[in-house]
Amino acid sequence: MDISLHKVAQVVLFAHEIDRAEGELRAFIDGLNEDEQAELVALTWIGRGSFDASEWDEALLTARQEKVSPTEDYLLGIPHLADHLENGSEMMGFDLSDAEEELL
Repeated sequence: MDISLHKVAQVVLFAHEIDRAEGELRAFIDGLNEDEQAELVALTWIGRGSFDASEWDEALLTARQEKVSPTEDYLLGIPHLADHLENGSEMMGFDLSDAEEELL
């Protein structure tokens, strides 16, 4: 995974505070490059069970091929986005807790 854990953690923190941080979350995701955006989508899909962690390459390819709307619009339309990203990170063997603590 090329996206930094700090960036994933930032999205998670914004998503947990969506009522007051939607604008910041949208701007943050929009500011990511296309590869990072695709990785966020793939990580979300793994976290919600649409793909298994062993299917990372397939999830990433699907995220790139099926993009039809701005990534921020798509991700903000997913209920429990923060939970899916945290679960996906854990399933991929990454621990976001240190990155999240540094951002607080």
